[in-house]
Amino acid sequence: MYGLLVAVSATFFFVSYFVLRPLHNYFRDPKGLRKYPNINAIAGITNIGFMYESMQGFRSKKLAELHKVHPVIRIGPNSLSYGDINAIKDIYGHNTKCIKGEFYETLSGTHFHLADVVDKPEHARKRKVLSSAYALKNLEGWEHKVADKTERFVRGCDKHCTAPLSKEHKRPEPKDCTFDYRAWSNFFTLDAIADIGLSERLGFLDQGSDLVVGEKMDGTLHKVNFRDCLHSTVRAQSQIVWSAEWYKFNEKWSRYVSSAFARYWKLNEGWNDIVYHRATQRLARYRAGEVLDDFFQALMEDKNGVPNNLPWGEIVAEVSIMMNAGSDTTAIAMNNVMFWLLKTPAVLARLRAEIDAVLEPDEVVAPYDKVKHLPYLRACLDESLRITPPTTFGLPRRTPAAGAPILGDFIPGDTTVSMSAYVAHRDERIFPDAETYKPERWLADNAKEMQPYFISFSAGARGCIGRNISYLEQTVLLASVVHRYDFALPHPDWQPERWETMNLGPGPMPLKVWRREIPGAAEVVAVDEKASLI
Repeated sequence: MYGLLVAVSATFFFVSYFVLRPLHNYFRDPKGLRKYPNINAIAGITNIGFMYESMQGFRSKKLAELHKVHPVIRIGPNSLSYGDINAIKDIYGHNTKCIKGEFYETLSGTHFHLADVVDKPEHARKRKVLSSAYALKNLEGWEHKVADKTERFVRGCDKHCTAPLSKEHKRPEPKDCTFDYRAWSNFFTLDAIADIGLSERLGFLDQGSDLVVGEKMDGTLHKVNFRDCLHSTVRAQSQIVWSAEWYKFNEKWSRYVSSAFARYWKLNEGWNDIVYHRATQRLARYRAGEVLDDFFQALMEDKNGVPNNLPWGEIVAEVSIMMNAGSDTTAIAMNNVMFWLLKTPAVLARLRAEIDAVLEPDEVVAPYDKVKHLPYLRACLDESLRITPPTTFGLPRRTPAAGAPILGDFIPGDTTVSMSAYVAHRDERIFPDAETYKPERWLADNAKEMQPYFISFSAGARGCIGRNISYLEQTVLLASVVHRYDFALPHPDWQPERWETMNLGPGPMPLKVWRREIPGAAEVVAVDEKASLI
């Protein structure tokens, strides 16, 4: 009898809390959000609706289709997605009253980092600490590190070169498609950010893999694959974070009901170990008196050598976001632009002519000064960032307690609002023929009018602080490889697999690669493995 009573009570609680309460709130509609169409049948009632969409792998694509009809979509009981580009300044602009909210609080660790800190004065403090390190004037200091990584990328590429693709065949032999551009571009960005940020040589480009040492809190060292750990972490988080109040419970519960999630969370431990080892090793060098020109030095002290006295947890958090955001989005961008160039040969031919005109036939690494102002090169990069922005999901913001107007409508306080870059970049009023890769649009007379709606690096005061580094890396690598090589996709209709977490990550992109015959070049030789590198 007692067992029956417990079972009935538990059932009553479950039905009341998870069914009746959400339905009651939905029909009571205290914020007036029921007038907006839902992304699916249950999104207005429970966050499980958006969690389901996240598990499908490309929720922003569905939002883009819905936003063709509806300027505002309800994606959760307290969450709205916007599809009208005029909402950008209301949500993300410099004068917005909206702030980062529970999404960032949920995923933060013991200390906030620059990307997830919610409090505006605290964000300003953090940005001030790092602004000197990320400043545009430091490009000269970063360039030799990027050139070094480019030369190592070229060395790896040379090892995978095959005979040229015959003009009669448009489809290379599968055995020749051995160069995974997705992996190698990620090796590049990981090596680059570790060097720029921590003065550490990871050596991924040299070894052709991302096997790296991690360190547990007890000092135990072990080896893990960097990309597996990072990507598994964000894949798990991105599927369950939308129900913030249940995040911790779902994190524990998912380990036992899903073998995939059990693997994700295990690899997440590896990610923590990777970050911890990077931070402790760099701290040891700092304490030993090494003064290095990197981001870690900026964390420890200002430009006058005055200590910042940051807590250790904050330093580790900043190293974590630097190794994450500082590598993944740029690698995705590098992969995507190569894909679009190979899918549009006329664009590639025009870009190659522009690059060949400024580089010597035998130049291996494109000097940044020679290529940084090439208009078509920048247009190719920006058009790739537009049509396939690396960060696709709508960066969530929270309206202030007093509420705020968005698109002329008053949105009550503490409501989550967002706009996906993938959606914004498909507005035909600003980007005609939006599904077509057309770099020429960025050279047109109205190109400046598009800039406020180009949000691959977000917008406003919370825009990406690493924008300059990303463009430097993308520009030098793309110019160098387009000048030196020809590439081919596995077949003309080939498309990458894409999975959306917070970023829209492509799967492997195996290419056939061979050396170009550059007019005016002497006989081209491979980069000497034993030659001294920068």
